[in-house]
Amino acid sequence: MSSKPRVAFFDFACCEGCQLAVLRLGETLFELLEHVEVVNWREVMTGASDDYDIAFCEGSIRWQKDIERIQKIRETADILVSLGTCATIGCHNAIRNDWPLDTLRQTVYGDPTFPAGIITARPITAVVDVDYQTLGCPVSAPEFVKVFKAILTRQKYDPPNSPVCVECKLNDYPCVYEKNQVCLGPLTRCGCNAICTRYGDACRGCRGLVDGANLEGAVRALGADGAGRHPIMERVISAHGLSEADILEMFGTYNTWPKAERKDYQYED
Repeated sequence: MSSKPRVAFFDFACCEGCQLAVLRLGETLFELLEHVEVVNWREVMTGASDDYDIAFCEGSIRWQKDIERIQKIRETADILVSLGTCATIGCHNAIRNDWPLDTLRQTVYGDPTFPAGIITARPITAVVDVDYQTLGCPVSAPEFVKVFKAILTRQKYDPPNSPVCVECKLNDYPCVYEKNQVCLGPLTRCGCNAICTRYGDACRGCRGLVDGANLEGAVRALGADGAGRHPIMERVISAHGLSEADILEMFGTYNTWPKAERKDYQYED
């Protein structure tokens, strides 16, 4: 790597909200960019170079051509970073894996035989090795800064692996369950500084599940037939009337890919 690394940003299937989150860093972004040379970033510049050291890649892999493209990026970059939840764990894009391919083609293209070149939607991390991972929908801006600095100083970075509840407690935020709302914070990897609960919303699980998350236990605790559960859970169930399907759907909003990580689950044309 040169003394001033060449940086490129790429997007795959996504809303490109992670790149916008990076752009919103403002002065902090300018400070970071003093240490690198940006050579490829479609959202902010017209020129593009295929000679780069660090690649930030946003979005999920959904087409055969995506695989070839991310493999080429991997071959070129010394360091590859998965930017946000789509790139790291699949996010919303992986939800489509629960529908038959013919149904998807009919819904999207109006033709169940449309030759779309579709493959199973998957995160970038399922196709190539990445050197750094970031999470969040959109990506956590503070985490992006940490990863960026770690790269420049050649330090390792592992996303935090404690539940969001930890950050709620550290910030002295009231528990969402106490407000009769369903929150995925107990099962979700922290690192966002509990930004949603800070502003009165519940955690929707966008940073993925903590290692060893007890999904079955959570469903039992929240489900209609969960005998012996905590009184707070009883209040939540009474307020929301959740079925097991409701609960699983909630968990699957951002976390479908780990469930669909089965290797025989392939869409190919």
